[in-house]
Amino acid sequence: MTKALAIPMTLPTGNMDAYISAAFQLPILSAEEEHELAVRLRERQDLAAARTLVMSHLRFVVRIARGYSGYGLPQHDLVQEGTVGLMKAVRRFDPDMGVRLVSFAVHWIKAEIHEYILRNWRIVKVATTKAQRKLFFNLRSAKKRLGWFSRQEIEEVAEDLGVKPETVIEMESRLSNYDVAFDGSDTDDDDAPGIAPVAYLPDLRSEPSRMLEQANTAETQRNALYAALDALDARSRDILQRRWLNEKKETLHDLAAEYGVSAERIRQIESAAMKKLRGNLVA
Repeated sequence: MTKALAIPMTLPTGNMDAYISAAFQLPILSAEEEHELAVRLRERQDLAAARTLVMSHLRFVVRIARGYSGYGLPQHDLVQEGTVGLMKAVRRFDPDMGVRLVSFAVHWIKAEIHEYILRNWRIVKVATTKAQRKLFFNLRSAKKRLGWFSRQEIEEVAEDLGVKPETVIEMESRLSNYDVAFDGSDTDDDDAPGIAPVAYLPDLRSEPSRMLEQANTAETQRNALYAALDALDARSRDILQRRWLNEKKETLHDLAAEYGVSAERIRQIESAAMKKLRGNLVA
């Protein structure tokens, strides 16, 4: 396997251009070579085979990462995250699937890059649900093409992506906004307008009425919890107390040995007690 043996152990670091150049000079494996390496990895846990599979596909990671350069994030970080996705794909790749590794790995490479972008594009995460994540990437490319959306365009995008028009409008608003430092800019100019959030957002944590309200709420919840516990039988109450409320939590097996029953029976009692406890708290 001459191509696999020709792959170096490391690539240049510290210079992205040198790294990319070296990645594109690595030989591409044939289908037979790739299959043989994947079989060695699966059956013998051959780390050298895994390294060869990863190194020979780094050029594809670079190509995919370049497609996300418009998000303003460092290219080397995008490549690094994509490489993590590639390594995950190599670990999960089944050589008997009848597809090449690059086709299988695309999903994993993009998934890691997407996660990195969503974590770092803004201070506040702009997309949390699966639908929002899909909308974030599709809507951003649509905005580049269309600019500001008309109502008709919003409805068309919503229909294409399978979401509500209101969701499209909300995501468009998130994409159009920008991060603002809480205490303003770093300038020392006293004449600068006081538009930073620190100038108009009050800190209500020590406000007396709010503190009193929070204390009363906490006391009410505590009393309700104790009342709900008192409504349980002694064994159920003891199990919940020792499993969840005591500082030193006890295991199912500890309680099973004390009560002379199986750990599964303790779990069943605990589950039933939890259900009754919730019912008493909302009653």
